[in-house]
Amino acid sequence: MIRVQREDFEIGAELSALTVGRHGVGGVASFIGLVREMAEGKELSAMTLEHYPGMTERQLAALEDEALTRWPLDRVLIVHRYGRLAPGEQIVLCVATASHRQAAFEACAFMMDWLKTKAPFWKLEEAADGAQWVEARDSDDQAVARWANNDR
Repeated sequence: MIRVQREDFEIGAELSALTVGRHGVGGVASFIGLVREMAEGKELSAMTLEHYPGMTERQLAALEDEALTRWPLDRVLIVHRYGRLAPGEQIVLCVATASHRQAAFEACAFMMDWLKTKAPFWKLEEAADGAQWVEARDSDDQAVARWANNDR
């Protein structure tokens, strides 16, 4: 399941909805991304996330399909917010459920690495000295490279 939304999400409710009545699930791995108050040595007042509607959902659906193909998962959930967010607010929730923990851990890490580099979101960080678009980082590209050729 994927959702791209402006409104916040409730982590407990999301996890419960994924697992209630699913007794074959033995592991749930999740990642919650938050807006930091500091970036590149600057104090942030806000971050605005923009996306390309339609394309974003297609790309996230492809990511979901890839994770479900690579690992023996029960379910996948990606909730990604957009709009203007303040430090401490939730940006993204990524969850993988599986009968065993390792598949859930690996799938969750894969999805987050992919989201950081390939998802069509653009981040504008606002600080006292102005706003600046976030550029891609080499470290993010290196993280996603480990998943090339279906490597785990």
